[in-house]
Amino acid sequence: MKLNANKIARMGILSALSVLLMLVIHFPIFPSADFLEFDIANVPILIGTFLYGPIEGLIITFVVCVIQAATVSQASGIAGAFMHFVATGTLVIVAGYIYKKVHTLKGAIIGLIAGSLAMTGAMVPLNLVVTPRFRGVPVEVIVPMLLPIIVPFNIIKSFGNSLIVLLVYKSAGRVLRIPQKTLTQSVEGKDFKAVK
Repeated sequence: MKLNANKIARMGILSALSVLLMLVIHFPIFPSADFLEFDIANVPILIGTFLYGPIEGLIITFVVCVIQAATVSQASGIAGAFMHFVATGTLVIVAGYIYKKVHTLKGAIIGLIAGSLAMTGAMVPLNLVVTPRFRGVPVEVIVPMLLPIIVPFNIIKSFGNSLIVLLVYKSAGRVLRIPQKTLTQSVEGKDFKAVK
C-alpha cells in the first residue's frame, strides 16, 4: 500500500461523500427494528476499495466510522460505529481482496457477493453480543429477530450497496482514479479494471 497526497485527497473525498450519504439517506426497513437503518454510505467506500485496494478501503471505513460516531449517529455512539466498522470492514476486505486477485467485472461481482454474504454472517454473532448492551435488552430479545429481521436487513443493505457500486464504478473511476492508472474495459465490455 502506497499513500501519496493524491490518493489521500481522493480517499478523503470518498470518506466525506460516505458520511454525507449516511446523513441524507437513512431509513428503517423493518418497523419493529427501527435501529437498523438502510443507507448507501458503503458505495463510496467500496468504490475506494476497488480503485485503491482493500487496505485503503478499510482506512476509509475507519475514518467514516469515527466521523459517524461523533456526528450522524451520536445516539448509537461507539457501539454503532464499531458495528458499522466490522460490517463494512468485512465487506471491504473480502470484496477488495477478491477483486484485487481477479481484476475484472466477474471478479467484482464475485467479490461483492462473497463480501455481502461475509458481512451478513459476521453481523449475526455481533448483534448477539453488542446489540443487547446497546439496546439495554437481554439477548433473548435479539435471538428471535435474527432470521426474520437482522439477516434480511444485512442482505438487503449489502447487496443494495453492491448493486449501486456495479452501476456507478466505471464513471466514478474516471473521476477518482490515480493519474498513473486508467480505467479500462475489454472489447467485449466485460473487463472491469484499473491497469497501469
